[in-house]
Amino acid sequence: MKKKKNRLLVVLALALIMPATMMMVISIVGAGCNVVTPPRPEGPCDIYAAGGSPCVAAHSSTRALYASYNGPLYQVIRQSDGKTLDIGVVKPTRDDPGGYADAAAQDKFCANTYCWISILYDQSGKGNNLIQSPRGGAGNPTAMGGFNSLPIADMAPVTLMGHKVYGIFIEPGMGLRQDDPKGTAVDDQAEGQYWVINGHHYNGGCCFDYGNAEIDSRDDGDGTMETTYYGNAVTWYYGQGPGPWIMTDQENNIVGCVTDSPANKYCPDLPTITWRFVTATFDGEPGHWRTMGGDAQRGDLSIMFDGPRVQNEKATRPELISSYDPMRKQGAIDLGNGGDNGNWSQGTMYEGAMTAAGTFPTEETNQKVQANIVAAGYDVPRLSVAPANATDMPPGLQTFSPGSSQNTTLTFTNTTGAPVKGLNLSLTLPGGWKAVVQNSTETSKSFPDQIEPGASVNATFTVTSGYKAFNGDLVGKASWKNTANGKSQTETAIEKVRNVSPVKINEFRISDGSNTTNSFVELYNAGSSEVDISNWTLTMRPYQMPIFSSVNIPSGTKLASNGFYLLGLSTSGLAVPAKAGESVIYVRSTTGMSAGDVIEIGEGANMERRTIKSVGTAAGLPPGTSSGIRTAGQDTPPTVWQPLPEGPVITIPKGSTNVPVASVAGIVAGQKIGIGYGATYPVAVNPIEKYEVVTVTEVGKPGTQGFLSMDAKAGDTNIKVHPIGNISVGDKIRLDVESEGHGIEWVTVTRVGTQSVRNTFNGPLADNEDPGTGLDLAEPLKFNHSSNLPFACNGTGITFEPATAFDHSSNEPVLPLGTGITLDQPLTMDHEINSVIRDEKVTTAGYQGTPAPDQWFGGPAFFISAGNMVLRDAAGNVVDGLNYGLIVDPWAAEGYMGVSEIEASGCKAPSPRITTTGVNISANAINPVQPDMSTGRYPDGKDNDSNCSDFKVQNNVLMLAASTAGSDNIKVASVAGFSNGQKIIIDKGANSETAVIRAV
Repeated sequence: MKKKKNRLLVVLALALIMPATMMMVISIVGAGCNVVTPPRPEGPCDIYAAGGSPCVAAHSSTRALYASYNGPLYQVIRQSDGKTLDIGVVKPTRDDPGGYADAAAQDKFCANTYCWISILYDQSGKGNNLIQSPRGGAGNPTAMGGFNSLPIADMAPVTLMGHKVYGIFIEPGMGLRQDDPKGTAVDDQAEGQYWVINGHHYNGGCCFDYGNAEIDSRDDGDGTMETTYYGNAVTWYYGQGPGPWIMTDQENNIVGCVTDSPANKYCPDLPTITWRFVTATFDGEPGHWRTMGGDAQRGDLSIMFDGPRVQNEKATRPELISSYDPMRKQGAIDLGNGGDNGNWSQGTMYEGAMTAAGTFPTEETNQKVQANIVAAGYDVPRLSVAPANATDMPPGLQTFSPGSSQNTTLTFTNTTGAPVKGLNLSLTLPGGWKAVVQNSTETSKSFPDQIEPGASVNATFTVTSGYKAFNGDLVGKASWKNTANGKSQTETAIEKVRNVSPVKINEFRISDGSNTTNSFVELYNAGSSEVDISNWTLTMRPYQMPIFSSVNIPSGTKLASNGFYLLGLSTSGLAVPAKAGESVIYVRSTTGMSAGDVIEIGEGANMERRTIKSVGTAAGLPPGTSSGIRTAGQDTPPTVWQPLPEGPVITIPKGSTNVPVASVAGIVAGQKIGIGYGATYPVAVNPIEKYEVVTVTEVGKPGTQGFLSMDAKAGDTNIKVHPIGNISVGDKIRLDVESEGHGIEWVTVTRVGTQSVRNTFNGPLADNEDPGTGLDLAEPLKFNHSSNLPFACNGTGITFEPATAFDHSSNEPVLPLGTGITLDQPLTMDHEINSVIRDEKVTTAGYQGTPAPDQWFGGPAFFISAGNMVLRDAAGNVVDGLNYGLIVDPWAAEGYMGVSEIEASGCKAPSPRITTTGVNISANAINPVQPDMSTGRYPDGKDNDSNCSDFKVQNNVLMLAASTAGSDNIKVASVAGFSNGQKIIIDKGANSETAVIRAV
């Protein structure tokens, strides 16, 4: 007993004198384990804490940012079943200190399906986790109701600490955010922040940011955010050469330096960055800010700028220096987007952190953080797999037809830091597949020569798919001996593959110019044999809308080799299901319909004819109106209210007779509405949504995103606000965030007065500006609250009957159903949403072209701006997919997403409309009249697994006269959409030829 007691005293003494990074060794030995493990390395947040600037937000998908952190780094959600998995930190072993992300767990969980990053956990203990970005004031949100899309989990593999990990790959439309932060800097409080990013992945779109942003996801004026920024935008400040540059986003200004004049945006000392991995820091305090940057693989940081705040003449009060001095920060945490959710940007983040309110890291601390990052050893991925003809720009997908052969290249780069011997490259194949090294019979490739650090070698395999349809993974494997430690090592890389019949989404049209629903989708069999497409489905999702239905191809349908199958949008379609016994149907469109017309409802055995008794109004927004919701799509209906910062998702439980909404546009008392239900959060998997139909009894007020327009002090019983019109007595409002000098409280409105003359977007109110009489409160305030801090008020919403049978949540659609069409007699059968409605007398709505379609579909109608299509076989395998206009559903995108230039915006098919180029053009800004254009593959069936190169906009214009060989002029029905220098295709099939327009 005495011997054991002495040993315990020694252990306790060591625990008192040894650093925290060594305590893990002792605790493991003391627990009876015979294996002594190396200490976990310290992280950047250990360094910040030692320097007096502790982290209050610590985010990384690649490693622990503290030596002691053993929690999850991020969460992934799986497409196949919607399940989630927390990806944690690898534990230490005899030869490995661990501390890096467990990428192997992700690979196993996500095998043969897609995964998204749904949560980026905060390691600081403050709970500042980053989640799906909610709808904001700008950008082109693509997911249901205006959420940004989530990052796909496996798009940014890299090497760290000698192991494969995954970064966070942001495409335009993606983003993560926390609008309800804790402990971050607010107002003009000091703070520091850093991040590590891919220096070769960027664009000029607004705005690839990380850091302090607005808590309402809107632009709240100059100085309301303070983030790092990386890209080559030239709209604001810019530096040497073409960029990209390390700069900052301070709202309404990407700032790289401060010049003598606010009109001079050139920063002569700001260098173009060429490093593959980049470290950038941004530290701000009253009247002063500093940025530093460097190569995350070697060396020290350099100062990019160190000086005063931006100077201008926009101060609204004499005690203010400029609209940026003092700052008016709000403390939200943003990744991948602008403070107002501008999401035209792209980039890749690996790690980052923000320090506590009131701290300003020293240059010395930042250099220590940089040394820690360099020591962690970021490097390129060790192994990659891609089609042999696309190794430099891999599309992320390789599509086979059953029994076909293609070449696939496996590339190994020695990132071990030591020579590699005995390298062997091979493929792990789906069942029934075969692969041999190109021009041989070997199933793997061995490299007898030693491979030096940094060197790359590759092997190309001829891969022959099996005869069973398949969606899943092709796995590359490398094995070798590390000469530094004599150990055998392995690495894997994954490529998504499809093995499906060669039927393609070949062409689609949305509008002919005058009839905005003269739409079709054409399928094409690019194979050499007939394909049975019985019970296949085509799912179309207009951006920001959920999926309600799919087009089902009837049993017995076969598509000949090189044959076409045409789907035409019908005159109208059911906006909500119709039940047997009902004599009023609610429809997508009533254009051209008249009382007395005979219409067909449904198709095939489920079709019935009725005579129209009277024509009312169609579902959706009235013609020429909009919901008024910021960033809403052209035709998207109102949505269930999303409050910020306390949301973004609130759930209205079943049994309710009222729902808060973002807009009351098109909603009329006495009429019916459809309230969406069935969504899952985060919005990624896109389950089938349904509408619950109720009758409106009262139209109240929509929700409000407002501002305090004057500082409010503890003890006050009145607050000055803007706007005020949709706030009512009895409303409950949450104020503020949890941070130094701030506190959250809920207040109840007892009297509604007048609003301030303006909000504080342009700065605090001047003495001569009327603050209004504001809102009286039931209780005195407990905390001080700063002007310009936003708040949400749910409004009185829509009251209806009967009570709901289902839960309804934020950003689900609230569809005004109009008055519909009254039939001469009740229906005898049930009909599902988007069932076909045909009126042969109508010539101004629906598909009107020739030839007649092989099949009609009732909806959804296309959005001209953007959408997604996915074709599946009868077993549910994805056969083909595309995004047009925007990257609406990233998992279904095809093509290389990493092109980095000022106007790069990912890979998607073009929308068949006239537009201008540039990543900041809003998808809502459509031309009032569009020409007859389609988007299609040329030649028919062309498929390189790249939406952006396979699809071209095709302006379908008739030639008015024959043109003989040798002619340099053609007569056409319209010149809309044509321009000098444009390449065109004349005629079809074997008689087609290309030409370049010399003059229009």
